Amino acid sequence: MLRAGGRAALRVGPRGREPGAGGRRRCSSGPDGLKQTPLHAFHRQQGGRMVNFAGWSMPVLYALGHLESHLHTRQHCSLFDVSHMLQTKVFGRDRVKFMESLVVGDIAELKPDQGTLSLFTNEAGGILDDLIVTSTSEEHLYVVSNAGCRDKDWALMQGRAQELRAAGCDVHLEVSENALLALQGPAAARVLQTGVSDDLARLPFMSSAVMAVCGVPGCRVTRCGYTGEDGVEISVPAGRAVELAELLLRDPHVQLAGLAARDSLRLEAGLCLYGSDINETTTPVEAALVWTLGKRRRVAMDFPGAAVIVPQIKGKVKRKRVGLLSTGPPIRPHMAILSPEGRPVGKVTSGCPSPCLKKNVAMGYVEVEHSRAGTALAVEVRKKSCSALVTKMPFVPTRYHTLK
Repeated sequence: MLRAGGRAALRVGPRGREPGAGGRRRCSSGPDGLKQTPLHAFHRQQGGRMVNFAGWSMPVLYALGHLESHLHTRQHCSLFDVSHMLQTKVFGRDRVKFMESLVVGDIAELKPDQGTLSLFTNEAGGILDDLIVTSTSEEHLYVVSNAGCRDKDWALMQGRAQELRAAGCDVHLEVSENALLALQGPAAARVLQTGVSDDLARLPFMSSAVMAVCGVPGCRVTRCGYTGEDGVEISVPAGRAVELAELLLRDPHVQLAGLAARDSLRLEAGLCLYGSDINETTTPVEAALVWTLGKRRRVAMDFPGAAVIVPQIKGKVKRKRVGLLSTGPPIRPHMAILSPEGRPVGKVTSGCPSPCLKKNVAMGYVEVEHSRAGTALAVEVRKKSCSALVTKMPFVPTRYHTLK
């Protein structure tokens, strides 16, 4: 997901500019006002059906179709354009102090080119966004956050950087101009290995390395993704993104995939979608994301909302995020979750028919006494009560690459 160095970045220091305030940009806007990634024309040429996603024109599916695309990713590998996500670099000797003032994770403990999923939180303990922070060997942090929270995240980071600089700290930000491609699926490493000289077997989950990919220099390849499968995200200079996509698609096992498959894949993997499964009204403990809280940070209680979040770990929250399995009509967001007696005990936040399991999978929040795996509940679908079972996640086993 990360790219080291290069000129294609917009530096924002004491006299810098915010994204879109001028300078060369990696995105453009169409006649409909939607922002476009560097691959927008390419998606249309490939038959992508474009939709509005968080203010961006993005492909929701291609000719292969949603179901086929989902299964192809699980069986082979698919290529996703995720260039709409905000990519930010954090420089300066106080970069770790800066980042730890905003997130719940232990950034100081990260090894060079190691990353972690973390959370921006507010003083009430709510989740402002989820993000990946990588400590690069090039002495900067690389932050990738959600497109839907782009303006909010930027304002948060820029505001805090200004506060720290005013206090004499050394920190400044750059917005990366790179495109971002995600190659996901069990064949991803084999496909990519033919185009790189680095040994990908030695690149474990949530680590990254700078390399040339298929002859395109200056790419950062990160072993991560949003599907539960092995795979990589490639931060590539925007001007060569289409070229790289075309080179990867030469392998017959690689197909383009869009937002529809990305959503059902992440749901099978039990991964949260910001704005649906987590938001400013949910805490990491309620969301079953306690593992994102660094142990040192819990003791120090020095992250936003710690006074609310840390006591919840050993205390008792009123609700918890759970997984649900059912048969029958599909479960959709906002549907009521019911106790066996028919009393509302929660609400669905994500749901769809699982292409792999041939059952309905869903996530939602329920009263904590109904959150244990194996608990029989129901979901109200079209004013009818349909049986559902609280189930451990992920629904489909993940296949991340770890070193033996």
